[in-house]
Amino acid sequence: MKLRNSLALLITATLVGCTTPAQKGVSVPLQATRHNTGQIGNVTLANWGKKTGFNFIISGVPTGASLPLRLYTFINKGSCQQPGPVAYAMNDQVNTERQAIRGWIFSRSAPVELPVLLAGEYSVVVRTTPDSGNLDVFCGDIKRGSTVN
Repeated sequence: MKLRNSLALLITATLVGCTTPAQKGVSVPLQATRHNTGQIGNVTLANWGKKTGFNFIISGVPTGASLPLRLYTFINKGSCQQPGPVAYAMNDQVNTERQAIRGWIFSRSAPVELPVLLAGEYSVVVRTTPDSGNLDVFCGDIKRGSTVN
């Protein structure tokens, strides 16, 4: 339980530091898939003009994932419950950074404006690389995110 509290505090600190007062971001909780049960995560989306920035924090990935940890990220049409095709791949960079407390952080960007993502039905997916099984490990519905000041 202590780990979850520490990670929750780190997520909150990350969210506060991700946006400026004049700009609102959106926080989307990430649900672990059956391949990654027991893990927690969150992604904060920020409006970067013609792009959207994504700041991820996750507690972990399945045992056996190759290190250094590399993850693919996608924006899919549809929801986590009813996924559609990939709308945007955010894989020009796949590296992550290990945190002092158990967890990983990483950032990505997508060539789409945040209001477009919020107006449609999209989900964000985190997947391990092929050498780590090519498994979907987290998913979050963008439309259901809440605004962060």
